[in-house]
Amino acid sequence: MNLPARVTVVEVGPRDGLQNEPVAIPTADKAALVEALAGAGLPVIEAASFVSPRWVPQLADGAEVLASVRRRPGARYAALVPNLRGFEAAAAAGADEVAVFGAASETFSRRNLNCSIEASLERFAEVTAAARAREIPVRGYVSCVLGCPYEGAVAPGAVARVARRLLQLGCREISLGDTVGVGTPGAVQALVDRVAEEVPRERLAVHFHDTYGQALANVLAALERGVAVVDASVGGLGGCPYAPGASGNLATEDLLYMLRGLGVETGADLDGVVAAAWRISERLGRPPASRVARARAAARGGSCLPLHPARRDNPRCSHGE
Repeated sequence: MNLPARVTVVEVGPRDGLQNEPVAIPTADKAALVEALAGAGLPVIEAASFVSPRWVPQLADGAEVLASVRRRPGARYAALVPNLRGFEAAAAAGADEVAVFGAASETFSRRNLNCSIEASLERFAEVTAAARAREIPVRGYVSCVLGCPYEGAVAPGAVARVARRLLQLGCREISLGDTVGVGTPGAVQALVDRVAEEVPRERLAVHFHDTYGQALANVLAALERGVAVVDASVGGLGGCPYAPGASGNLATEDLLYMLRGLGVETGADLDGVVAAAWRISERLGRPPASRVARARAAARGGSCLPLHPARRDNPRCSHGE
């Protein structure tokens, strides 16, 4: 296999992982999660979101989270922003970088962003211009790259066009997101090859949900095509509120375990990430979705941490999604 010697893992759990949780999580718990992940050596952590609290109430305390985190030298603390107003709030809160979130599907863009793809790109142009003036890096997400919950299959060319536009606007990196987790390795490689005609491979990242159990295989397929940046979420937390049926993200600890077995460096401490997965899962009242976290607990003679008292009667507590 032709694999990169080192992979950068972008931790999205504190933002993408927690955004759809129905029970409010205290700011202190979110900050503690961010600190634990940075302490485990993860280099980039998406710590907050500055979208309207009306749409994502769980993340309404983004500024407080960033203010509470004791920052680790060398780690970058990122925030998701939907528009110029969100960027200004993120910059004021001290975000090291920001991310904008577009789509390759017109219907998903209208459902998720309340505007067309073209209108979303116009908004992002304002963000990238303001970020450039402040020397704040911008990352661009493209969602629904391998399928849309409303339109079905998405053509690689449509993904490439949005990715190219984000690059032209000034995004330093483009993350290709399989929002509903329908991708398979062959489709991933075809997609990466097509997008790489418009965006250099070294500027690409991948972001997989594990709905059909394909996330790790899809990562390996992307690595073989020259991608060396992978998004993941501690404990497999996550799921998109605008994508019916989408389950959690690829678990960070499952990704790290695979990469270590392949001899690929990440700089992250697997045990530290597993510990963080169990701590946040205890707060949520259910075990992690991650197979590695569960296997490590079983090997040490335990099954899981006690469920949080407030969640004992919640039927979701038995599920790892």
